[in-house]
Amino acid sequence: MARGKINLCMWLGVLPLVLSVFLVAHAARAQGKEIRIAAAADLKFAMEKLSEQFEKQMGTKVNVVYGSSGNFFSQMQNGAPFDLFFSADIAYPRKLEATGLAEPGTLYEYAIGRIVIWTPTGTKVDVARQGWKALLDASVEKIAIANPKHAPYGRAAVAALQKAGIYEQVKPKLVYGENISQAAQFAQSGNAQAGIVALSLAISPSMRDGRRWEIPAEMHPALEQGAIVLKDAKNKDAGRAFLDFVKSATGRAVLAKFGFEFPEKKEEEK
Repeated sequence: MARGKINLCMWLGVLPLVLSVFLVAHAARAQGKEIRIAAAADLKFAMEKLSEQFEKQMGTKVNVVYGSSGNFFSQMQNGAPFDLFFSADIAYPRKLEATGLAEPGTLYEYAIGRIVIWTPTGTKVDVARQGWKALLDASVEKIAIANPKHAPYGRAAVAALQKAGIYEQVKPKLVYGENISQAAQFAQSGNAQAGIVALSLAISPSMRDGRRWEIPAEMHPALEQGAIVLKDAKNKDAGRAFLDFVKSATGRAVLAKFGFEFPEKKEEEK
């Protein structure tokens, strides 16, 4: 085994211990406090579970606001009062770090997102079998996606449609949600006959009965999702404790349950 691989294995072996030490240290200072999180809409169900477990374990109240990452980024540039930012595109927290608006050393790539074509139960097309062709069917009059101007999942959807060679054909059918959660609601309600949505939403309790087809990861830029503690956070210790919790085995298990992948898998596939 190469020396580099041995060192990597040793590091992976001690990583859980290191994270647990950080978690305990921050937790001691975080108990009884409250944190406010700005989270990308694809995290809704995963973040609810993470917050619930963190509150029970640490005694810290977690308030989460969901929306598009681009809109949150603009708000934070103007001093929005958040402690943590969980973005669907790591580029936004990186920019906050570069401009001095984030707490140094807290940037963390917590997951890789995936997108799917989703259709409600009873839709004429069989998206699981037809894949991209389902979107060209005449019965699919509207396709919901997140607004690509400020939502990373919307940009990924457009990129995938272009790679599939059908973007110009389906462009007149596209309807835009303010964020990926709203796009999913359009499809779920029947206002759109299909949607290109986050896998994390498609497998949630309210949508799992629909049909879905996972879009191959290579058809769009990787949805590298990043989190960071804000420089002006009122409760930095509690914010760091929550971020450490997300990094822990318990936190990662929650993210995996909702279809998120992790950066190390992406590196293994290179």
